[in-house]
Amino acid sequence: MTCLQQRQQLIDSVTEATAAGARQDRACAVLGLSPRTLQRWQAGGTLTEDRRPQRHYTPSHALTEAERAQVLAVANSDEFADLPPSQIVPRLADQGIYLASESTFYRILTAAKQLKHRRSERPSQPRTKPKALSATAPNQLYSWDITYLPAATKGRFYYLYLFLDLFSRQIVGWQVFEEESSHWASELLQDIYHREGLQPQQVVLHSDNGSPMKGATMLATLQRLGVMPSFSRPAVSNDNPYSEALFKTLKYRPPYPLQPFADLTAARHWGADLVQWYNHEHRHSAIGFVTPAQRHAGLDQALLAQRKALYEQAKARQPRRWSRQARRWNRVHTVYLNPERTGTQTLPIPQTRRPPTRTK
Repeated sequence: MTCLQQRQQLIDSVTEATAAGARQDRACAVLGLSPRTLQRWQAGGTLTEDRRPQRHYTPSHALTEAERAQVLAVANSDEFADLPPSQIVPRLADQGIYLASESTFYRILTAAKQLKHRRSERPSQPRTKPKALSATAPNQLYSWDITYLPAATKGRFYYLYLFLDLFSRQIVGWQVFEEESSHWASELLQDIYHREGLQPQQVVLHSDNGSPMKGATMLATLQRLGVMPSFSRPAVSNDNPYSEALFKTLKYRPPYPLQPFADLTAARHWGADLVQWYNHEHRHSAIGFVTPAQRHAGLDQALLAQRKALYEQAKARQPRRWSRQARRWNRVHTVYLNPERTGTQTLPIPQTRRPPTRTK
């Protein structure tokens, strides 16, 4: 609200500006003042105090300080210290006691900063975003997950384990089992480790928080092999996007069976055909439309260079058919997992640990 002295100063400033030839509305706009407000101030020839109702007032029926203190004392008593107001008020009513309404209890506890956690259990732990990771070559960053495959018996499932190299998008390991188990996951990881010729501290393995991923057998295998683990936040599938996207690609393909798998052998046959198609036939859009196997073997750079030269030759032969520059067959040099973002821009993540050079 504007006091009388400030009002008079504003009126004098506007009067001085209009006397110099300025328009009243422009002068008011410069001062952040509405012309209607100025006219209202000048009405009657004399200035009066601001007659707008005061917004800060205490209702006549508000609780006194003693009553508020009593509410807090009851809420913090041994009987009610771990209960929210929604539990306190009915229990007081059963005892024939009324102190305040439930909403008043909430307001008083909120003002005293005692409402965030009152139950007799461990408070929820803050969950931070997983560390940003990146890969510039195969066998640096893996992701894995398990998906359900329907069995012929209703309510029963087979479980497809898939390990994916995020740089090349190649499925480096897979198998179908009849149960979810950290034992089977660790067996599969050991097979991948030796088949790919991995070294300790070379690869980071990202997964969600399922029991097979964090089971004692799997964690012990990770530590023994020197594979660095990385985990998603609980119930946040976006932290493991590559595996989730892979499962959708596999299950939405036309060859995915419409009927449940008759037995474990049928599920494994389907998995073998699937991996063969995905690794050696599927042109992946995120890696320049080369196959994961070509990128994993380091053949993608020559293929993309050949495509680029072909397009440039075609444009040179018929330049009028190209309204824009030729398609860019650029190689993706770095793949990020859970990158840091500033606004809409992704920040590059430096490779903090260089894996040891593989020797053949």
